[in-house]
Amino acid sequence: MNKAGKLPNWRWEALRTTLWFVPAVLIVLGTLIFIVTFQIDVAAYFHQIELPSWLRNGNSQSGRDVLIAIAAAIITVVGVVFSITILALTLASQQFGPRMMRNFVRDVGNQVTLGVFVATFVYSVLALGSITIYPHGDFVPRLSITVAESMLLVDVAVLIYFINHVAASIQLPEVIAGIARDLESAVDTEFPVVDHVDVAPRSARQSSNLSQRPEELLAMIEDRGGVVLAARSGYLQFVGYAQLARIAKLVDAVIRLDHRPGHFIVAGRPVAKVFPRGAAGQVEKALAKAHVTGPHRTLMQDPVFAIDQLVEIAIRALSPAVNDTFTALTCLDWISSGLSRISGREFSEHVYRDEEGRIRLIGADWSYPKMVNRAFDKIRQASRGMPAVIIRILESLTAVVDATTSAAQREVLLRQGEMVLRSATESVTERHDLDDIEVHFVRLRERVAMLNDSGAA
Repeated sequence: MNKAGKLPNWRWEALRTTLWFVPAVLIVLGTLIFIVTFQIDVAAYFHQIELPSWLRNGNSQSGRDVLIAIAAAIITVVGVVFSITILALTLASQQFGPRMMRNFVRDVGNQVTLGVFVATFVYSVLALGSITIYPHGDFVPRLSITVAESMLLVDVAVLIYFINHVAASIQLPEVIAGIARDLESAVDTEFPVVDHVDVAPRSARQSSNLSQRPEELLAMIEDRGGVVLAARSGYLQFVGYAQLARIAKLVDAVIRLDHRPGHFIVAGRPVAKVFPRGAAGQVEKALAKAHVTGPHRTLMQDPVFAIDQLVEIAIRALSPAVNDTFTALTCLDWISSGLSRISGREFSEHVYRDEEGRIRLIGADWSYPKMVNRAFDKIRQASRGMPAVIIRILESLTAVVDATTSAAQREVLLRQGEMVLRSATESVTERHDLDDIEVHFVRLRERVAMLNDSGAA
């Protein structure tokens, strides 16, 4: 059981997936640096301080020429390099799916690269505008021009990094490994390792409706609860569980959610139920603020999305147009790693209690069988007649079996293996290939039986 606590800040996550936030911060930083260097240049012009002799010397015209050259070069490089990069990513997206563009926008290195270039451009323009005529003659911001030249050298280093970074990031193994890392992070967030401690205070264990077991509350909500409708359509990206639990406590109610992050909800359709029925109106207003919907899924509370991404790459690779078996094998390796991590976690009920231990919110449960089916069904269907992929599926299932914590999980994996074997029997014509497939299935079945026997003992 869970208490309502702090959740990831979805607003911060939304800022991270934009190309304007980090550049805007760096532009402000560049502006502040210019203000400092300009004030120093002004103080040096009026002989209030003495600048080092190694700073750039020259008249106002030479200073203008340098700053114009820097500004023109930077803005040209930004336009050309990012245009070519987006074109390359568009071509890569045809094989990897639309995630390539989202990952490019979300990548901090890309955001910092754009920000450094634009900040240098803004700094150079500000320094160029500061060259003017004062009572004692032309004002040449020596320190500001020197800093602009230094920033240009930094931009050259950043450009080399950016080209290398993009070239590495669009390579298929790196794309798949990146999705796998996102999957591990999402699993750790959604299924944390918890201590088996009863958090409900003894004083809360009473016969009140709001302190019953989840099963009893679910039956009560189903029979006498009020329906809450969705305010807008879209993929459910974030659910404010803690916020909803607080609202439920304020109105002395219990909320049961029908959808979890990753589901598509339709405006005007039921998304939750609340007991008592009279609190449905207040909960509906709170739900509109606590549920964040959008045009696409995110990984913030939806680890299945990462599995779907790996599956999409795998079935694209197995299509006749691409026919890239090794990419599918790589995806299966990482899928087995992710499922092994999930199998070792406890699928606790999504039940949120208040400070007194009373149940206030019951979320939509995760389903281990659905996760396994999402991971292997489409790949199994696309790999008919491909012994190498079929064998790797069975190997992946065997690897996941070793990480399971219950006989129910192992039965789900064995059922998937049986479907793989039946598909292979119908589609593989070579007898020796079929023998190899049967050997791997027998290993899976024996491993399941051994773990079940050891668990029973």
